[in-house]
Amino acid sequence: MKEQQDHDFWHQKWASNKIGFHQIEVNPHLEKHWFKIAPTKEQSVLVPLCGKSEDLIWLSRFHNNVIGCELSDIAVKSFFAEHLYTPTVITLDSSHSLYEFDEISIYVGDIFTAPLTPVDRIYDRAALIALPETLRIDYSKRMDQLLVSGGKMLLITLSYPQHEKQGPPFSVERQEIERLFSDYTITLIDSDESEFVQQKAKSGVSRFSEQVWLLEKP
Repeated sequence: MKEQQDHDFWHQKWASNKIGFHQIEVNPHLEKHWFKIAPTKEQSVLVPLCGKSEDLIWLSRFHNNVIGCELSDIAVKSFFAEHLYTPTVITLDSSHSLYEFDEISIYVGDIFTAPLTPVDRIYDRAALIALPETLRIDYSKRMDQLLVSGGKMLLITLSYPQHEKQGPPFSVERQEIERLFSDYTITLIDSDESEFVQQKAKSGVSRFSEQVWLLEKP
């Protein structure tokens, strides 16, 4: 029931075009830090809960296989329409479909049930922080299933006093990341408390930062 409520929440956001979480430009942390995971063209990349992110286009410049997964078909159709791409659309089953165009493939459906195959790299800008605490353990297990041994993940999180602001996006602190990915080598590679980031914070939040993590699977 909780998971269905989460689905309904995001479907409503896209249907009503209340998508303040969508960034119209490539995420600066992606541009700054992606090469720290030593990417190659041959490596496949998964972008969970991708929406219609411009990050997919950027990643496709450096990888031959960029895979998104998004719950809302409105978001996926908008992504291809806005870039004037005409994708091949494949109905996989009653709950999932696949949109493909050149290097980019996007699965429409639940990240927990979509027929995804293991990948070399994961880029998570807004997936973990979009999920309520009750779903984060299942999400981390799912990412672990989908990341090959020796794979790497670039994870962007938010840090703020959770009691001061209702998510999503939620605050996810280091202790929780270490608990969710306990077998991984976890490195904080950036913490952004710039004026630009502070402007994103809702009024009444006393502390707010974006944090960038490198997670390496053994």
